[in-house]
Amino acid sequence: MIYSSETNIESTHIEYGKYLGLLVKDFIHKHKVSPDFISSHGHTVFHQPEKGFTLQIGSGQAISDLLNLPVVFDFRTLDVQLGGQGAPLVPIGDKLLFGDYAACLNFGGIANISYEREKKRIAFDICPFNMVLNHYARKLGFEYDDNGSLALSGRTHFELLKTLNELAYYHQEPPKSLGREWVEKFVIPLIDALNLPTADVLRTFADHIVFQLEEVLKGIQAGRILITGGGAKNSYIVNQLQAKMDSELVIPQELLVDYKEALVFAFLGVLRRRNEINCLSSVTGASRDSSSGAITGSS
Repeated sequence: MIYSSETNIESTHIEYGKYLGLLVKDFIHKHKVSPDFISSHGHTVFHQPEKGFTLQIGSGQAISDLLNLPVVFDFRTLDVQLGGQGAPLVPIGDKLLFGDYAACLNFGGIANISYEREKKRIAFDICPFNMVLNHYARKLGFEYDDNGSLALSGRTHFELLKTLNELAYYHQEPPKSLGREWVEKFVIPLIDALNLPTADVLRTFADHIVFQLEEVLKGIQAGRILITGGGAKNSYIVNQLQAKMDSELVIPQELLVDYKEALVFAFLGVLRRRNEINCLSSVTGASRDSSSGAITGSS
């Protein structure tokens, strides 16, 4: 029997949903909690808003069927249909839950920022972060660059640094967002073409991240800046950035560093269930704010 790629994606979508459901079921049992609903982002496999589509796999219906609970999922599609980037989504949580900070930085696979400007929330992806660093750390036998020690052992390649900083994305005005496709098309081939020692690649890309962060933070009013995500543990990058900043960079307790995005996506689910705005057009570039996400399952 011949299976199409569409069939494979749909099958994976359902099976991954079942897997997520089992993980949640184990979590509920272990921690003896009784949730009213489940909020699930899923895993992004395609994100090309300029072409009008985004896809996160992990069937909400499969999760719901396993747990007999309502599930809020597919948070990005409506915004893309409204002409937006479908990303980032966390800024509504930054605004309502972490509004005391001048800005919120997230150092995940991609570094992004959220802040207030003229009473509107502005947010966008700054540059690739762990998506690239982890890729090259694995070439040296590590899952990630612990504390930036691998980068610290390398040397900056200034030609590569200059070329990276000249990528067209960095000269675009927000709203804008990045995906794995962009990294694989524009960043990885550019780096690999030079055949540099991996430690030098890590050092250069870490310096590239610091440069791009500094460029963005120049335009933000001084104040405390919250940093979360796995990259907050990369002391090389954080220390390099702090040395260039007047603002205080705040790294909170590890639980918030690791799970802020999960917390905010649960909050997005709460807002969706209340039919309240959870996606900001000032952030995504959509034609209007929206209460985004599909709801399925038992009530």
